[in-house]
Amino acid sequence: MKFKELSNGMCDGFALLKKCEEKTAKNGSAYLDVVLADKEGEIPAKLWNFTQSGLYQQDMIVKVRGTKEEYNGKEQFRIAQMRPVNDQDDYNLSDLVPSSDIGGQQLYDMIVKRVNAFENEDLKKIVLKILDEHKDALIKFPAALRLHHAMVGGLMYHTMSIVRMAEEICKIYPNVNRDLLLSGVILHDVAKTWELETSTTGLAKAYTNDGQLIGHLVKGAMYVNDTARELGIDSEVVTLLEHMILSHHGEPDYGAAVRPMFLEAEILSCLDSLDATIYEINNAVSKVEVHKFTDRQWALDNRKLYNHGLSGTEHKVNFTGEEDK
Repeated sequence: MKFKELSNGMCDGFALLKKCEEKTAKNGSAYLDVVLADKEGEIPAKLWNFTQSGLYQQDMIVKVRGTKEEYNGKEQFRIAQMRPVNDQDDYNLSDLVPSSDIGGQQLYDMIVKRVNAFENEDLKKIVLKILDEHKDALIKFPAALRLHHAMVGGLMYHTMSIVRMAEEICKIYPNVNRDLLLSGVILHDVAKTWELETSTTGLAKAYTNDGQLIGHLVKGAMYVNDTARELGIDSEVVTLLEHMILSHHGEPDYGAAVRPMFLEAEILSCLDSLDATIYEINNAVSKVEVHKFTDRQWALDNRKLYNHGLSGTEHKVNFTGEEDK
């Protein structure tokens, strides 16, 4: 957390309320149980003897002052004062909210450039139309509610990361159909713009009702089907692309409607999982010192992870390919 240290031993600064719950202590008094966050990290915090019920909500930006303490071996923040920000406060939202280090518009343009070079005209028309129809959301949406790439612009960041990996695989294995693989990669999460609800910060705050009932895999396949009908396309590539979207989670236990049944579908599923895992590991070890272990990571099979210090832990992707030169 990027707080300013004061002469009296306290700290203050601006933060995002990543979590905010009103609770009751054993003595009957109310308190706030929150998680304060900025772009550099987060810290659990408590505001004791709380009397302003309903004033604070998750995803609110606040100015906070207090002291750092240790509780059960972990750092915690005891809040002395806290208030919602106002128009006179001097802060940058980009300092408080995790966001892509490269703009969503730039990544979107790089993806469209690749699609325009497709040899398969049916895939080119379908992918370009879906991208264009959802452009405004795609360039700013996060890729998840809490896990990998849960940041402003994270959806395009995640997508372009897999595009670059897919391009390299196509060089190694020339039997892979490049247009089909890239089409599946580009569209595999496009319906997350419909599945997730974002807050004023640009981060996801919840799943929509329809998103929970149907999910982005099924809706993404519906986008392909509807778009192909509008364009008068009835070739087999439509079914192949639908299958890739429906199967990209790999296993039914992980939400896949069906397991991957051809090479490009299997590659997409593996790359999607790999990119998410790389992000999660980097994110976890970046929060601990070199030669230290993380806490158990429930999203990674409840493993502890080791920061060996031999490479950088900051998540950076080389997005430049031959098409960008």
